[in-house]
Amino acid sequence: MKVRNFLEIDFTLLLTAILLTVFGILFIYSSGVTSTMAVVSNEYMRQIIWGTGGLMIALVLAMINYRRFYDLSLSFYLGTLALLLYTCLFGRLVNGARAWIGIGAIGIQPSEFAKVTTILFLARYLDASKRNKNAFSRFFLACIIVFIPMGLVLMQPDFGTSLVFIPILLAMTFVAGVGIRYVVFLGACIVLIGVLMVLPLWQTYIMGDSLPSLAILANIRFVGITIAGLGIILAIAFFGYLRFKKQYFYWIVYCSSVLIVALGASLVSHKVLKDYQIMRLIVFLDPNVDPRGSGWNIIQSITAIGSGGLWGKGYLQGTQSHYRFLPQQSTDFIFSIFSEEWGFVGGIIVFTLFLLICLRLIRIMKTSSDPFGIYIAAGLSAMYSFHFLVNVGMTMGIMPITGIPLPFMSYGGSSITSAMAGIGLALSIYMRRYRH
Repeated sequence: MKVRNFLEIDFTLLLTAILLTVFGILFIYSSGVTSTMAVVSNEYMRQIIWGTGGLMIALVLAMINYRRFYDLSLSFYLGTLALLLYTCLFGRLVNGARAWIGIGAIGIQPSEFAKVTTILFLARYLDASKRNKNAFSRFFLACIIVFIPMGLVLMQPDFGTSLVFIPILLAMTFVAGVGIRYVVFLGACIVLIGVLMVLPLWQTYIMGDSLPSLAILANIRFVGITIAGLGIILAIAFFGYLRFKKQYFYWIVYCSSVLIVALGASLVSHKVLKDYQIMRLIVFLDPNVDPRGSGWNIIQSITAIGSGGLWGKGYLQGTQSHYRFLPQQSTDFIFSIFSEEWGFVGGIIVFTLFLLICLRLIRIMKTSSDPFGIYIAAGLSAMYSFHFLVNVGMTMGIMPITGIPLPFMSYGGSSITSAMAGIGLALSIYMRRYRH
């Protein structure tokens, strides 16, 4: 490693990732301490090893020219697809999902690495297709690239991790200059699917069937007739657009397509979602529906965060975690422990550090002269942002429980290694931002 090259590293980005990792180790240790101050878990020791290994990977990747991954990205992508397929068939069953493969106590979660390899391959495709004048075909193929690994993750089933691929796709295609109408189309479909999926559950479990009209959204016959009607409207409008080239025909086709996709997908979701996944959506709407069951996690998490106050109870002084009220406290709910012991001020520090990571990645996008590097930085920014917003929102009760870890801080070797690998790629792009 040349000293000159090392000094060109974005130390702000690197040190921010290291600081978050240190915070994670401290509070993973805290999560393993009981009310009698007995240490009942050695997870923090494993996290130190994984965090150190991840840091070494980040530094090695920083020294390697990221352009070397341009040709290798397809191999990485296909390799992770093979691992995801193998995991679906032969992976370990943990918490209702086959998301892990390994031997004995050693295991990896391929879906964590699939996010990074998908970013690499999608960046290569968007760079190679930037002269393609057909925005629709470019966006469609980008969707195929992302939906294949996303679908394999859904098959595990790991609904939370699969969602991460959506913001990656939207951010990268937007930055790549793919027609904004296609990006908005996909975004509108996703939002509407979520609304149509939740409304029947809301009226059944929260409102107590006081709004029976909403139940028709889960009725196959009604949805089928509605889709058929919209299909006829779409066909007529499409013919009108081809014949008369009027823009209002185009927008009728556009809006009808959004409604058809959203209605169809929301209906399918009600048929394929597992019971525990449905309960996660229900308790998100109202945790008190099942306070000692599915709603327990959210209630205890909100209690922990709220009890921290402004300055927190002090390190190793938390009660919700040390009395073991909070499940999965070293993984999904690490932020709850952090906020209970370091309070609102500590939470603001974590918010600031993740904001800093995103701002540095945006700066890399603005200063890099290579589209391939710009697209990678956009995908990484979307990945970290989505993980942070959903995980922290989940602990605060403003997002459904999805099982998405908090990057750098949650316990897990695959999670921290893939997060550090992303930082390494970003550092490599930054060091070579003026070269093309």
